[in-house]
Amino acid sequence: MALWDRLRASAQTMQTQLEAKKNELTSGAFRDASMAMCALIAAADGQVDPAERQRVASLITTNDVLKNFPADDLQRRFDDYLGKLTADFSLGKVSVMQTIGKVQKKPTEARAVIQIGIVIGGADGDFDKTEQELVREVCFAVGISPQEFDL
Repeated sequence: MALWDRLRASAQTMQTQLEAKKNELTSGAFRDASMAMCALIAAADGQVDPAERQRVASLITTNDVLKNFPADDLQRRFDDYLGKLTADFSLGKVSVMQTIGKVQKKPTEARAVIQIGIVIGGADGDFDKTEQELVREVCFAVGISPQEFDL
């Protein structure tokens, strides 16, 4: 099986797992960490074109797990994190990683944030090395082995 086929299958499996845990994923820390992760993946290559921003925004508003939160609130948070990353990626990344790190003590939420990153990263058909490396860094930030996600 080609690498992308494996990634796509993995992303679909992760989305199913996320939906199964939807009722456990209602905290503000999860909401914030999820939007921070989405912004981090969207800005992974250092730039965010309007089509990419729209694609991620669409995924956010249509994802069943994230429907626990008002779409306009999610969009505002995503835009805020994305603004930090596009203004100064290095400094913004520190802030975003701190936000993501707040779910470290809740393994279900931490795993869900990582899974969302993988789903978002693979949404365009190319979960590239930069995106994979950022998700790997998030794994370390929340104390979960990247091997658990084949990273």
